[in-house]
Amino acid sequence: MKKILLLSDTHSHLDEAMLKYINQADEVWHAGDIGDIKVTDEIKKLKPLRAVYGNIDNALIRSEFPLHNRFWCEEVDVWITHIGGYPGRYTPSVRESLNNNPPKLFITGHSHILKVINDKKLGLLHMNPGAAGIHGFHQVRTMLRFEIHKDKIQKLEVIEIERN
Repeated sequence: MKKILLLSDTHSHLDEAMLKYINQADEVWHAGDIGDIKVTDEIKKLKPLRAVYGNIDNALIRSEFPLHNRFWCEEVDVWITHIGGYPGRYTPSVRESLNNNPPKLFITGHSHILKVINDKKLGLLHMNPGAAGIHGFHQVRTMLRFEIHKDKIQKLEVIEIERN
């Protein structure tokens, strides 16, 4: 069993409130728009990290993290990318791959809008953790945490942090 903390759109921000939840996880997954490599360097000192780069990320971040990260966690096929849309509105760049070989868990960032949607057509769960950083239009900073046990995604929680 793995306890996952999922975040996105930190935009160079990392604070004690986020670190509290990072320390409680087994792994941290970041769905892009990291902003500053110091954010992921700090996370990696504490926990294993899987991440992708986002549209605001510079060449250094893009050299360390891929655009798409597809991997297995326990018995769950996971695909993380920054800009991927959501069920019924997947972006053209991922639509064909999703239709031909859908993962069990498809994770995106970018919108700053927290969404968890079961895509019954493709048989996958879509997650967007919203934005954990302080830059953007969102009023509440959000992250998701959940467990993966064998082939089950369970104990999903929304974490809300006041925006200072």
